[in-house]
Amino acid sequence: MLLIFLFYLIISNIIAYMRHKLDSIDRNILVVLQKDGRLSNTQLAERVGLTPAPCLRRVRALEEAGVIQKYAALVDSRALALGVTVFAQVTLDKQVKDQLEVFEQSVGKWPEVMDCYLMTGDSDYLLRIVLPDVEAYERFLNAALTQVPGVASIKSSFALRQVKYSTALPLIPEETDRRPA
Repeated sequence: MLLIFLFYLIISNIIAYMRHKLDSIDRNILVVLQKDGRLSNTQLAERVGLTPAPCLRRVRALEEAGVIQKYAALVDSRALALGVTVFAQVTLDKQVKDQLEVFEQSVGKWPEVMDCYLMTGDSDYLLRIVLPDVEAYERFLNAALTQVPGVASIKSSFALRQVKYSTALPLIPEETDRRPA
């Protein structure tokens, strides 16, 4: 856990440093790539007002600094018959290093868990789980989640409808007027 925390601090510092070093062109590159990561370098350069060579240098610098972590395809869960989204609040019987590590290692092995957050408040973890149906969630609970040592309680909430979904981080320029429309 300490190693993870130290790694997190190092990455956070690098990102914080890069955030302060990002100019408007870097921010624009990130905005454009978050919308369409499949653009060619030439297309990206045109959209951000650069020639291809400096655009590529900037993208590579953002990748090397860890600001751009990876490129991925976004897949429609409904097209794959994964129409049930569950938010599970998990409470452990003790918040000690060993139990946290066991739980986090277990969660890392479950492809159904899309997101996992260590939380403050009433529960220790919040999980977003995607499955085909309620029966699949019951099987997941019985075969996986309840089998982790130290899990004291699980509170599940089923999403009725997804109102907003975004993978793009809010890269709003500082000078932009942020008042609601």
